[in-house]
Amino acid sequence: MKFMEEGNPTQQEVKAQEPAPSAPQAAAAPPQTAEPAQAPVPQPSASPEPPAEPPPQEVRAPKTSGVLLFGKFDVSTVTLRDAGMARYVDISGVAVPHTGGRHTNKPFAKAKMSIVERLINNMMRTENFTGKKLKSYKAVERSFEIIQNKVKMNPLQAFVDALQNAAPREEVTRLQYGGISVPKAVDVAPARRVDLALRYICTGALDQSHKSKKPIEECLADEIISAARNDVNCYSVAKKEEVERVSASAR
Repeated sequence: MKFMEEGNPTQQEVKAQEPAPSAPQAAAAPPQTAEPAQAPVPQPSASPEPPAEPPPQEVRAPKTSGVLLFGKFDVSTVTLRDAGMARYVDISGVAVPHTGGRHTNKPFAKAKMSIVERLINNMMRTENFTGKKLKSYKAVERSFEIIQNKVKMNPLQAFVDALQNAAPREEVTRLQYGGISVPKAVDVAPARRVDLALRYICTGALDQSHKSKKPIEECLADEIISAARNDVNCYSVAKKEEVERVSASAR
């Protein structure tokens, strides 16, 4: 008994001396993998605005070496708003608008002729002016002087504005369908627009002077001034409105 008390420890002492079992370590967390970067979602962009239309460019008379129309009127400041008619309206400076038939029997050669000379040629209508170029020349020259005195502006500019206002953009032609004639609205070519505008202005001036004491130059000046102001009471603008109204009903 003594031996056991001194030499050998008891079972309780042995258990007390044993180290306590360590707590089980927590399971290691699995390594976190980086999530793949998501591609940016394209945001719906606003509808692009259509580009602004450039303003219509005015066609100016070509530069000349100080040449005056009829030796009196400057043409360097004359402008033409209608780009379609600009190719067939010659507003270059020429002292004497008379070519002597230089462009006769040449296709589209009248586009190279001064627009004032074409006005003079169109004025040779009825028995009073047929074949009388000098008489028509003087009537146009005096009418330009009247325009300058009345409205205080370049008479060639007034005449160009009158052409643009009196030129129809649409007219009627007739198509044949099995012996039946059907009216159809068509666009007017720029060259024909110039021809019709000249015809309407000259016809209106001659009709106004018929059986009247008013001289032809005053009638032509009044017709050009009224057409330049787009007055529907003058013959040329009224005729243009009538043609376009008929064509609108035949579309």
